[in-house]
Amino acid sequence: MSIKDRLKEDLKSAMRGAQSDPQQKIRLSTIRLLNADIKNVEIMKKAELTDEEVIAVIQRQIKSRKDSIEQYGKGGRRDLVEKEEKEAAVLLDYLPEQLSDEELKTLVEEAIRETGATSPKDMGKVMGALMPRVKGKAEGGRVSKMASELLKG
Repeated sequence: MSIKDRLKEDLKSAMRGAQSDPQQKIRLSTIRLLNADIKNVEIMKKAELTDEEVIAVIQRQIKSRKDSIEQYGKGGRRDLVEKEEKEAAVLLDYLPEQLSDEELKTLVEEAIRETGATSPKDMGKVMGALMPRVKGKAEGGRVSKMASELLKG
């Protein structure tokens, strides 16, 4: 089942439960926003999105939620922080399982060996070899941080 099909099914079930369950209301609004974002990207591309492209849209929305959480936290808006955290949790359900730190470290070490990288100057080579392997399974910032730590020694 594609991610878009799963979203349709989950939207239906959230609509049924939204009357009585506040969690389902959050789930419903988040899925609706995600579907709208996917539709907008499809309109811009003039083509239906693949699962990989849908994952990129979801990751972009999660990143946006995390940025909002940070800003609301600085502003002391705990209510909005909680709302954004709940929405991010709903979105995370649609991503493939994320790599653990150990799995990511192993992949970074492999990429360093394969590219012959020896210093932080070689970061571009390592990231170029690594990102296609971890696409959708780890955030770019997390991958970059791990790679730079390992390259520094």
